[in-house]
Amino acid sequence: MYRDHTCGQLRKEDAGKTVKLAGWVAKRRNLGSIVFIDLRDRYGITQITFDENHAEAIKDIRNEYVIQVEGTVQLKEVANPKLATGEIEVLASSCKVLSSAKTTPMIIADETDALEELRLKYRYLDIRRNPIKDKLLLRDKVTTIVRRVLHEDDFVEVETPILSKSTPEGARDYLVPSRLYKGHFYALPQSPQQYKQLLMIGGMDRYFQIARCFRDEDLRSDRQPEFTQIDMEMSFASEEDIFNEVEKVMRAIFKETKGVDDLEFPRIKYVEAMDLYGSDKPDIRFGNHMRNLNDLFKDSSFAIFRNCVAEGKAIKALVFHEAADKLSRKKFDELTEFVKIYKAKALAYLKYSNDEFSGSLNNALPAEEKEALRSFLELKNNDVVLIIADDKNIAETALGALRKKLGEELGLIDKNKYCFAWITEFPMYEYSEEEGRYVSAHHPFTAPRDEDVDKLMDDQANCYSRAYDLVLNGYELLSGSVRIHDSDMQAKVFDALGLTKQQIKEKFGFFIEAFDYGAPPHCGVGIGLERLVMILSGTDNIKDVVAFPKTASAYCLMSDAPSNVDQDQLDFLSLAIRED
Repeated sequence: MYRDHTCGQLRKEDAGKTVKLAGWVAKRRNLGSIVFIDLRDRYGITQITFDENHAEAIKDIRNEYVIQVEGTVQLKEVANPKLATGEIEVLASSCKVLSSAKTTPMIIADETDALEELRLKYRYLDIRRNPIKDKLLLRDKVTTIVRRVLHEDDFVEVETPILSKSTPEGARDYLVPSRLYKGHFYALPQSPQQYKQLLMIGGMDRYFQIARCFRDEDLRSDRQPEFTQIDMEMSFASEEDIFNEVEKVMRAIFKETKGVDDLEFPRIKYVEAMDLYGSDKPDIRFGNHMRNLNDLFKDSSFAIFRNCVAEGKAIKALVFHEAADKLSRKKFDELTEFVKIYKAKALAYLKYSNDEFSGSLNNALPAEEKEALRSFLELKNNDVVLIIADDKNIAETALGALRKKLGEELGLIDKNKYCFAWITEFPMYEYSEEEGRYVSAHHPFTAPRDEDVDKLMDDQANCYSRAYDLVLNGYELLSGSVRIHDSDMQAKVFDALGLTKQQIKEKFGFFIEAFDYGAPPHCGVGIGLERLVMILSGTDNIKDVVAFPKTASAYCLMSDAPSNVDQDQLDFLSLAIRED
C-alpha cells in the first residue's frame, strides 16, 4: 500500500498517528538542519518535516518528484490558515522516491506565467494546478448530480453509436472511412438526435445520456470540435414537461455547487427577445432594453429617419444612464466601427448633459424632436442614447451586440448573478443566401406551432416552431424542441424544405421508416455540459473545463493531432491525398 491517507485528509485530531502518504513534491524549503517539503496530491497539500537524520536520503529530491513518506502527525507551532491541513505536519521517519522528475517547462502553481500554448502542450502538468483540477472536479460533480436527479425521475441512461450516418444537421461532419465498405464513410455524431427519437419510438419513454458530440466548425472561446452534452428525451410530453425537468436539474446543480437556491426561469418569445435585447441568447443580468423609435420619427424632418420608417425598416435605440461622461468622441468612433461588423451602416448618438443635447444627431434633429425623444426615453442628465436606423434584423443584431459590449465595459453586469431565460417559439425556417432558399432553423424534425401549420409552404418567413433554448448569462446553454411524430406532418415539412423523395430516403430513410410503426409525441433537449461548467467555474474560456482541449484551429498541441498516417493505412482504406 503506497498510502493510508491523502495529502488533504489529516487534521489536528490525527496528531500522534503514524501515517503513510504519497504524492508530488510541490515545494522544498531547506533550513539547514531541517527540510520542509509540501507534498501534493489531488486532495490537497501536507507539510512533511525532515530532520538532519534524513538529509542524505532526500538531498536529491526536487519539485515534482513523486515520493512516499512515512511518519508521525504532529501539531505545528504556527498554523497555516490557508491550508485545510495547516494545523498539522508529518515528521518523516522514512522517504522513498517513486519517480524522479526533470525541471518542468512551466510553474506548477495556482498562478503561472506560462502562456496558453505551453499549458496546452503540457496539459498533464497543467492539470496538477488547482485552477484546472478544480474545474474538472466541478465537471464531475455536475454530471453526478445530473445522473442522480434524472435516475430519480425514471430516466434511463442509454449509449448511442459514435460511428453513425452522415446527415445534414447544420455543421460539417467528421468523417471516418470504412475499411470493409470501400469508398463509404461513417460520420461522428453532431448529436444523438435521431437515435434518441428512435429510443422514444422504441418505448424507452425517458432517456438521457452524457453524450460526446463532434462538429467540424469554426471555433471560439465557448466552442470545441468535440464536446459533451447532457442529452434528454421524453415521450408523451410537451414543452412544460421538459421545462420542469430541466429546471429541476438546474436547481439541484446550482444549489449543490454554488449554494444558490433562488433561480428563476422566465419565458421570452424569440420575437420579443430580438426586439428587446437584439439577441436570441440575451444576458438579462442587466436592463438597457432596446426601444423602437419608428412612431416617434415617422414624420421626422431628418430624411434618413423618415425614409427608414417609410421603407419598412427600423429605428432602434439604447439608453445608458450616467454614461455620457464616460464615452468620448473617440469611443463613439470605435463603437461605430464595431456595429459595422454586424452590417450596420452607421451609429448615431446623443448625449444629454446640463439639460442640453450634444452629439452626432444634435444638429440633424430640430429642438421639438429632441424634446420628444427626451420625454419618450425619460432621459436624465448624463444619459447617452445610441441609435441605429437600418433593416430590422441588422438594427436589432448590431445594437444587441453593442448592448452586451457596453454592459461589460460600463460595469453594469453583476458577475455573481445567474440569470436564466427560456427563449421560445423560434422561427421554423431561416433563409440561406448560399442555397437561395429557406432551410430548417433548428432541424427538420422540429414541430411547427399549431397556428402556423398553414404557413409551412407559403409564408415561411413568418412561420414559427415549438423549438426552445435555455440561456444563462448571455450563453446558449441548451437547445431543444417538440418533435414531429406524425408522418403526414413530417412529409409537409420535408416538402416545404424542397426535399425530394429520393433525398429524403438517402438522408433519413431508416429514421422516417420508424415513424410508420407508431411514434409517441415526444420532445427533448441537449444541454452543453462544457458551457454550463464554464459559467459555474467563472471562466470565459471553454478550454479550462476540458481535460485535453484543442486550440482555436482544432489542433492538439500535446499529441500533435491531427497527424499524418502511413501510406499503407491509406492504401488499406483505398484513400489518396490530393495535393492542391
